[in-house]
This record gives sequence, C-alpha cells and structure tokens, in this order.
Amino acid sequence: MGTLIGHVAPGFAFFALGFWHLFNHIKLYSNQPNSYFSFPWFPTSRIRHLELFLIMIASSLSIAMELFIGPQRHQPFDLDGTIPSNHLHNFEHATISLTFLTYAAFAIVLDRIGSKRTQQQHSQLTQFIGSIAFAQQLLLFHLHSADHMGVEGQYHLLLQLVILVSLTTTLLSIGHPRSFLVSFVRSASILFQGAWLILMGYMLWTPGLIPKGCYINLEEGHQVVRCHGDKALHRAKSLVNLQFSWFLVGITIFSVSFYLVWDNVFAGDHQKVEYSTLITREEEEEEDDYDEDSDHHHHHDVESQNIRGKFTGNMGGGGKFATIDNMER
Repeated sequence: MGTLIGHVAPGFAFFALGFWHLFNHIKLYSNQPNSYFSFPWFPTSRIRHLELFLIMIASSLSIAMELFIGPQRHQPFDLDGTIPSNHLHNFEHATISLTFLTYAAFAIVLDRIGSKRTQQQHSQLTQFIGSIAFAQQLLLFHLHSADHMGVEGQYHLLLQLVILVSLTTTLLSIGHPRSFLVSFVRSASILFQGAWLILMGYMLWTPGLIPKGCYINLEEGHQVVRCHGDKALHRAKSLVNLQFSWFLVGITIFSVSFYLVWDNVFAGDHQKVEYSTLITREEEEEEDDYDEDSDHHHHHDVESQNIRGKFTGNMGGGGKFATIDNMER
C-alpha cells in the first residue's frame, strides 16, 4: 500500500463494494419490506458470482503488488530468506487481502453446495467469514508496523474506527439477518472505508496537499510525511480529524439521501405492480359476478319456459281439463 496508487486502488474497490451493497439492500428492502433478509453478497443476472470473482481478482492483484511487483527485486524476502523490516508492512497488507480472498472463495463454495434447507445457515456462515476478514483488517492496522505517531498514523487510527463499525455490523447480521438498518450501516461503513483510503492516498503522497510545516521524507525505501516540530504535527493531526468529521457528515448525507431517492423509486414501482394486480383481480371478480348473473338469468329463463310448457300441455286435450270435460259429457 505505501503509495498513492496503493491506497487509491483498494479504496476504489471498497467504495464500489459498499455502493453495490447499499444499492441492493435498499432495493431488496423497498420491494420486500416484510420478507427482507440480509445477504452477504448479491448475484448478478448473467454471472451469478461476479461480485465474489471481482473480490478474488482484486485480492490476488493486491497480494501480487505487495509481494512480487512492488519490491525492487520482485520478491519480498532477504538474501537469507528472512523478511526484512522494510517489507513487514507489505506482508501485513497482503495478509489482509488473503483474508478477503478466503472469504470470497468460501462464499462461492457455500453457495454452490447449498440448498433451500441450508440457505440461511450458509448465509450466516458466510457473514461470519466476512467478519473474520474485517477482524483481521482491524488487527493488522492496529498493530501496523508503519508509523503510529505521525500524520499517516492518525489516518490509520481513524480508519480503524470505520473498520470496527464494519466488523460489528457484520457480526450483528448473523443474529439479526432481517434488520435493514444493520445492513445499511455496514454498507455505508464499507463505502466510507473506500472513500477514506482514497483520501489517504492523495493527502499523504501529493506534495501540494501536505499540511503546512510538514514534508515528505524517504525512509527505508518508503515516503513518509514528517513535520517540523510538535506544533506542526499537532496542526496536521487536527486537520486529519477535521477531514474525518467532514467525511462522516458527507457519507451520512449521501447514504440517507441515496436511500430516500431509491426507496421512493422502488416503492413506487412496487405500488404500481400491486395496483395493477388489484385492478386485474377486481376485473376478474366483476367478470365472475357477471357470469354468475348470466347463469342465474339463464336458469330462470329455462325454468320459466318449462313452467309455460307444462301449463300449455295441461291446457291441451290430454290434460286434466279435458278429462273433466269428458266426464261432463
């Protein structure tokens, strides 16, 4: 990661994943509010496991970048086969990617071997594996071998808060799979992770965006932001805190507004379907009533004709009145 592209690329992946989940959870809840169920991933129409395949591809590329493409000698080990200190953070980032790769792979396996009877259990197990991925991410960023005291450390500290929200909501989804709010917050937190990583990439590795009184210094083959004195460092950290606060407000406004807009769209479509279905049912009921009335009138006409027939027959020569007339004669 320790570069601009190393933060922007995974940041874009997290942002896209969070956006995809936010959209699909809103759509699912708006269309089926009473039968809503939280899914750990969402299939697509053409390629069912596209989301999981993309996670596996992105994780594999991240591992390759950290361990083989990024290092100058295209391998992360020292001459004696040990891990050098300047490559420790590469292994930490690669381990995070490996955990998400494991999550995506098991999600595909559990989906393919599952049935309707085991669907809920496999979904909850997939959520649990996802929570392990977030727990691993939180642990390694908390114990990161990179700078903890400088400006980069402040960005990582605040990132851990967002990861903690993703971890907590993923665990809550196991016990509360029908809670839309839990899924909504989890999706927004994943989107927040992506936005924050993108911001880190630009703010820490763009010379024109470095806080006043600070500079980029090359240490052990990596560029690190350093500040002239405690006052400049305190100011730089305060600016990071402000950025996080502004991002928190911005992500909140975006997520809630996104929900309000799409809920109105999906709910309107759902009401149209229900309304058209209701009209169709009413028309069918009216047709049934009309058929019943027609049958009733037809039956009544037949009975009337039968009565008139009997009455006419009785008035003929073979009837009772003819017998009486003969008796009189």
